[in-house]
Amino acid sequence: KRTAAGAAIGAAIGAVGGNIWSNRMEAQKKAMEQATQGTGVQVSQTADNRLKLDIPSDISFSSGRSDIQPNFRGVLDRFASTLAENPATTVTIVGHTDNTGSDAVNNPLSMQRAARTRDYLSGRGIAPNRFSIDGRGSHEPLVANDSDANRARNRRVEIFVAEQQR
Repeated sequence: KRTAAGAAIGAAIGAVGGNIWSNRMEAQKKAMEQATQGTGVQVSQTADNRLKLDIPSDISFSSGRSDIQPNFRGVLDRFASTLAENPATTVTIVGHTDNTGSDAVNNPLSMQRAARTRDYLSGRGIAPNRFSIDGRGSHEPLVANDSDANRARNRRVEIFVAEQQR
């Protein structure tokens, strides 16, 4: 009986804790949506309860480049404010490229895009230890790389925000 009661109590606490986490993440999602409104950035919630920001190439990086464009700076400045208000979150930044060029070029370029984004946010006061970065090169396209417009969609940075596990 004690085991069953303990399991029921644990489940109830987990459900309440999960709900609190979801409410906090929902509030952060709304703040990010407001911060990025009108920029083309898409904010969504993933199946594993992380927030995802899709940063389109037309505001983030030029083709074949990893330096942050001026339009992207304003988005990152507003995003940094939401991160500062939510210090219990971690951030994963994933860079992508189109299929123009070889893996020898695209793989490092995608990492450089993620690193530049991290460095910019760190320069806005967000602790570097909150970030992890990855580059996927051209290996995870959103759409076929069969036109200039589609290649542009595949050149992107995705930012994932999660609450730290306790």
